[in-house]
Amino acid sequence: MRPLRGFVRVWSVRPSLTISLLAVSTTATSTAIPTQARSHTLLADYVELVKPRVSTMVIITAGAGFYLGSLRSGISPFHAGLVEALLGIAIVTAGSSVLNQALERTTDRLMPRTASRPMAQHRIGLAHGLILGFLLVFGGSLYLAYATNPITGLLTLLTAVGYVAIYTPLKRLTTLNTFIGAFPGALPPLIGWTAARGVIEWPAVALFAILFVWQFPHFMAIGWMYRADYAAAGIRVTATQTPTRWAARSSVIQALFYAVLMIPVSLWPTFLHTTGLPYAIVATVLGFWYLYATIRFAGILRKPDAPENRAVARNLLKVSVMYLPLLLAAMMLNAQGHLHF
Repeated sequence: MRPLRGFVRVWSVRPSLTISLLAVSTTATSTAIPTQARSHTLLADYVELVKPRVSTMVIITAGAGFYLGSLRSGISPFHAGLVEALLGIAIVTAGSSVLNQALERTTDRLMPRTASRPMAQHRIGLAHGLILGFLLVFGGSLYLAYATNPITGLLTLLTAVGYVAIYTPLKRLTTLNTFIGAFPGALPPLIGWTAARGVIEWPAVALFAILFVWQFPHFMAIGWMYRADYAAAGIRVTATQTPTRWAARSSVIQALFYAVLMIPVSLWPTFLHTTGLPYAIVATVLGFWYLYATIRFAGILRKPDAPENRAVARNLLKVSVMYLPLLLAAMMLNAQGHLHF
């Protein structure tokens, strides 16, 4: 549950599926809230707080884990347990996003793409956000423990804690936050598996590994696209290192290493007999596609400060976002070595 950038904050780019199952306090300014900000409704602010796109990616990856785990048990995945598991996971993911925005309300104001967030603009107060976030995280975890099993509730809670209490503060301290944040970001499919099976098994670990490795080219692309914003906000990512040439070299090396590693890791489910040969063929093709986009991203080494590098990074980001659902779909269609159409 990217770095699953929870979960992942995937799944934004902050390891941040990015999982992604996410900093500092500040004195509120006395300036008036702009008219545009005042026009926001509380419901719209709540929707923005829970980051629906991030939550959707977490639900998709957790759902894939539940689907595969159910078939391993020899039962249909389409029953009330699926709804209960995804509901609980979605609630905890939403709470993690709210707490993340509470901690990052100051840095969010410094970046154009996040400056309009409800807590950054004081439309929702700190106490309001903290209470809402804690209620969602702990309430959702308790619900999962009751509706599915205790290990699923505990893993989901630990994912939220890792994302909010460890990864988020580290973003202002060290570039290692990307690696550390990839752990909670990769947990959603494993949590989906335990919701169906009640135990952690090697196929679930393989799903975790796929999400973990996938996040790095994804994160490097996002970091390069928004490196000026991150630098202005004091967020430490690989792309904000100095000098720029070193930042480009480090970003490319990490992206290429994990893109190459993605190919054998994506084949692990086949060796565990969770999927069959058709999936392996599709996974290999998708892996080389992801690697090709990453090789193109390496073009930033020629002129690290060139404006066109943003478009190259954006292309890698797009490929990464398409790659993961396609891989999971192939896995589900060829679960247990059978074709499910």
